[in-house]
Amino acid sequence: MRTGSPCMLGHTAEPHGAVSSRGPLPLPDTDAPDAPRPLPQIRARGRSFMALVLSPEPPLADWIAALDAQVAKSAEFFAAKPVILECGLLTADEEGLAELVPALQERGIRLIEIEGADPAWAATAGWAWPQGYSGGRAIGTIEIPEEAPPPPPDPSRASLVVDEPVRSGRSVSFPDGDVVILGSVASGAEVSAGGSIHVYGALRGRALAGVGGNPSARILCRRMNAELLAIDGFYLVADDMPAGRLGQSTQARLDGETLVLLPLD
Repeated sequence: MRTGSPCMLGHTAEPHGAVSSRGPLPLPDTDAPDAPRPLPQIRARGRSFMALVLSPEPPLADWIAALDAQVAKSAEFFAAKPVILECGLLTADEEGLAELVPALQERGIRLIEIEGADPAWAATAGWAWPQGYSGGRAIGTIEIPEEAPPPPPDPSRASLVVDEPVRSGRSVSFPDGDVVILGSVASGAEVSAGGSIHVYGALRGRALAGVGGNPSARILCRRMNAELLAIDGFYLVADDMPAGRLGQSTQARLDGETLVLLPLD
């Protein structure tokens, strides 16, 4: 039988004459300065908004009635759309002013900004003033500039080409210039552009051109069956379009403050 010393866990054999410390290990020097860590890079993500602007005018009762008539023709026009209420044509003592914002809210119109009115007015004291923006479509990462930002692109030179049909429920927005659709725009789809809109197929959805304030913008399509057309805020719904232009190659443009449809060929 072999004999020997039992194995003791937690101890190691020491050579003769060596001094072994059985106490706790020394703690690191906590007073030593930590190495500086690099700070993360801050990035901001941009979102683009296509907001509608409503400019009520007196008498407000008639303007609300006209709004109801327009909504009846295109019930989905204001659905989920951010709206700016521009009150520059109204005065602080305008009749019906206190009921204006509640009336818009009752009709499902979502306000993101109110301009041209003052919360200090007696008539606007009960309004639900918007606190900020929400929603929008992501357009990618925007680096925070260290110098003055470059000038915005010229809408007459920029363009977005979409080489597939725009299906129902989809929205295409390009506020910096023209939009070219190499296909059709389905019913329930929407295309908006800061410049003109070119559709090389049937236009059955909604097309909004000149959204940044460009009255010279146009809408051109191979086959006109749109639910709604708009240029620089002036719009035309399907029920008001001339029957002779439906299903035809058509261009839409502004004639003063009237949106007209003309043959494209």
